[in-house]
Amino acid sequence: MKAVQFSEHGDRDVIEYGEFSDPDPEPDEVLVDVKAGALNHLDIWTRKGMPGIDLEMPHIPGSDAAGVVEAVGEKVTRFEEGDHVAVSAGVSCGQCEFCRDGDRARCVRFHIIGEHVRGVHAEQAVVPEENLVLVPDHVDWEVAGSASLVFQTAWRMLIDRGELEAGEKVLVLGASGGVGHAAVQIADYAGAEVYATASTEEKLDYAKECGADHVINYEEDDFAAEIRELTGKRGVDMVVDHIGEATYSDSLKSLAKGGRVVTCGATTGGNPGAGLNRIFWNQLSVIGSTMATPGQVDDVLELVWDGTFEPRIRETLPMSEAERAHEMIENREGFGKVVVIPDSEYE
Repeated sequence: MKAVQFSEHGDRDVIEYGEFSDPDPEPDEVLVDVKAGALNHLDIWTRKGMPGIDLEMPHIPGSDAAGVVEAVGEKVTRFEEGDHVAVSAGVSCGQCEFCRDGDRARCVRFHIIGEHVRGVHAEQAVVPEENLVLVPDHVDWEVAGSASLVFQTAWRMLIDRGELEAGEKVLVLGASGGVGHAAVQIADYAGAEVYATASTEEKLDYAKECGADHVINYEEDDFAAEIRELTGKRGVDMVVDHIGEATYSDSLKSLAKGGRVVTCGATTGGNPGAGLNRIFWNQLSVIGSTMATPGQVDDVLELVWDGTFEPRIRETLPMSEAERAHEMIENREGFGKVVVIPDSEYE
C-alpha cells in the first residue's frame, strides 16, 4: 500500500507519500480501506518531534480517517466487512482507576493514534475495535473522516469539563481552526451567547455561519478589550483557549468574576505566566481537557451524522500532496478542516 510517512523529524520536506508494508490486523483490530482523513495541528507537532515521545520510524501520521471495513480480527464483534467506520483516536488502557470509573479520557496510559503510535493517513490502516465508530452510509467520506477528533474534543471541553449552560457568554478563540469551529457550533447548540475571534473578515463571516453572535478580528483589535466593551465590562463566563502563551493572559482578562478558561492545547506554547493574582482575586478556574469518553464521542458524532453539526472543509487534497496540507495548517490558511484522500481514491 501507499502511505504518508516520514523517517525523521523536521520541516515539511521530510514528508513522503510512497510504499509501506501492508498492515495485518491483530485479533482485536480492524483493517480499514481508508477513503478520507483529515489533518489536525497535532500532526504538525508530531512531524516536528515532541519531547518524551519516541516514535517508531518511519511514522505514518494522521489521527482522523474514515473508510470501509476490509477485514476483522478473530476477537472483533462490533464490526463486519463492508461497514462504514470512522476513527476515534484516543486509546485508553481500560484497566486503571479512571477507566474503571467510566472516564477513559483520564486514563493514566492515554495515548493518541497518529501522535504516539502509527496513524491512519494511508490507503489502509489497522485500528483497534474500540477506536472505531459506525458511520451511516449517507454520510460523505470527507465529513466522516474529519469530524471525530475536533468535535469530541470541543464537546468534552464545553459540555463535560466546562459544564456550559444555556444563556452563558462564551468566547471561542481561533474560531477558524478545527477545534475552534466545532466549539462555536457546540456553544450555539447549547444556547450560549457566542463570541469568536479570527484573523480575517472571511474567517469571521464563516464563524457567524457556524453560530457566532459576535466576532472580533484579533489582528486588528485587542480581543480582551473588545470583550469588556461588548459585555458592558462584565466579561464572559467561559473562554475556549487552545492557543496558549499568546492568548492566555488576555483570556483571563476576558472573564467575568467566577469565570473559567477551558483549554485542550497550546499551539503557541504551553508555559505562560500563571496569572495567579487575577485567578484568585476574580475566583477564576482554569480547566484542562482532552478528547472524550466513548459515550461522549457517540453523543457528538450522532449530531454530526444527522447534520446538526458540520465539519467545514477548507480543502481536499490527494495524499501525495500532504506536504501542502501541512503547510495550510501551519500557515492558518482558510477555515475549517484540511482533508487528504488516497491518490487511488482521488478524483
